[in-house]
Amino acid sequence: MILIHPDREALSLAAAELFVREACEAVADRGRFTVLLSGGETPRRTYELLAEPHRREEVPWDRVHLFWGDERCVPHDDPRSNYRMARLALIDHVPVPPSNVHPIACEGGADAGAAWYEAELRAISHGGIPRFDLAFLGIGEDGHTASLFPGSPLLGVTDRLVAVASKADEAIQRVTVTVPVINQAALIVFLVSGEGKAAIVREALAGMREMPARLIHPVDGRLFWLLDEEAVKLVEEDRIRGEGAKL
Repeated sequence: MILIHPDREALSLAAAELFVREACEAVADRGRFTVLLSGGETPRRTYELLAEPHRREEVPWDRVHLFWGDERCVPHDDPRSNYRMARLALIDHVPVPPSNVHPIACEGGADAGAAWYEAELRAISHGGIPRFDLAFLGIGEDGHTASLFPGSPLLGVTDRLVAVASKADEAIQRVTVTVPVINQAALIVFLVSGEGKAAIVREALAGMREMPARLIHPVDGRLFWLLDEEAVKLVEEDRIRGEGAKL
């Protein structure tokens, strides 16, 4: 499903309200709500909106468990940390129990961090692949999502839940969940805003070329793209040109 909003603020608000709704339904049905969080500017605003008092009070935070789709191997207080971003925007402002917050940690190195997070995910799924109630994702201008980059051998990994990743222009390593973990989620939501993402959104939605984001297909769940008008402008231009050609 593709949902288009006027701007990033409207998109972020829609994502926050979706979080609230899914949390309440999951807790009512299963007693807990598990979320795979994403880094990036659009999710940051979503987290800030979730922390606003009137919305914060709607979420049963004591039953919410927060996980991360990927993380740079930097200290948790480093500005590049996805955990730090979520903590400042959301976690510090809501009554989620510390034991329900599950950040990726790389203190012993990337390999040790990946192995530890693999065990953490298998622990919540009795040894199998966890089924997150909600997974937030972004998409990079190269088509990557989480820390799954174009051409990476991790794209075909099916026997691990978590792996060490690297980006060509970065010296630091990353830890990321693999494609099967994302695809097992009940609801996967891409949050994408801004004109800078318009080209990759057009390519992703039209299937113009292979890219990591195109590997995201829920096994038994739903896939939403929440976009703002800037991010979808090239798709709209293509549509208008196509309609014009038929006249």
